Amino acid sequence: MSEDDPILTTREAAQLLGVAVSTIQIWMESGALPAWKTPGGHRRVRLSAVRQLQAQQRDGAATGEPGAAGTRAAASPAPAPRTFPVYDTPASHVLLDTPSEEVFDRLARLAAQVTDCPMALVTVLTPQRQWFKARVGIDLAETPREWAFCNGALFTGEPFVVGDAANDTRFAGNPLVTAAPHVRFYAGVALEDAQGQRFGTLCVLDREPRRLRERELRALRELAAIASEEIKRRG
Repeated sequence: MSEDDPILTTREAAQLLGVAVSTIQIWMESGALPAWKTPGGHRRVRLSAVRQLQAQQRDGAATGEPGAAGTRAAASPAPAPRTFPVYDTPASHVLLDTPSEEVFDRLARLAAQVTDCPMALVTVLTPQRQWFKARVGIDLAETPREWAFCNGALFTGEPFVVGDAANDTRFAGNPLVTAAPHVRFYAGVALEDAQGQRFGTLCVLDREPRRLRERELRALRELAAIASEEIKRRG
């Protein structure tokens, strides 16, 4: 091992970058920060990768952009420019961090099936997190709130569709686009609780640009309504 490029633990990387350990873990899992696991299952990262990320963040802060389009490494976790005012969500929710449930897993599977999309999610958003209550075709369990395409659906309260994220200035620099799972298409419908608060979405995603037919969008809305009704029934 080179003394000039030592191996760091997740905690050491988090301290250098000034973020929580959980955030570092999300960046590593998504490929935003190149890392690997030891035989014991512990994540490790080179100092050079952390320094590169620090430089990218400084560049983004100086320009007001997440990075130079087309030239920045796909690993940059800097969020896409915030296009939508953030819809206020509570710090916690009845679904947040709960075990998987067949009712929501089934809705996600049906959403993927009726739209012919390889990925589908039931999401719960807090001020800092986008957590996945149900997921199809995605390994990530959550992302930072800033990465959430679902911000658009929550803000508008209407079905929100992004036909080609890589060619959309609002999302082209998003780590979910530039790194795994390489999202190109998104369609989401906001979910509401018993108080009428929008707290998350039922959404589908694809790695190819596309559009939904009217019947597919209608089916997605119907499935989202079922998810909302399940939450309202619980109070």
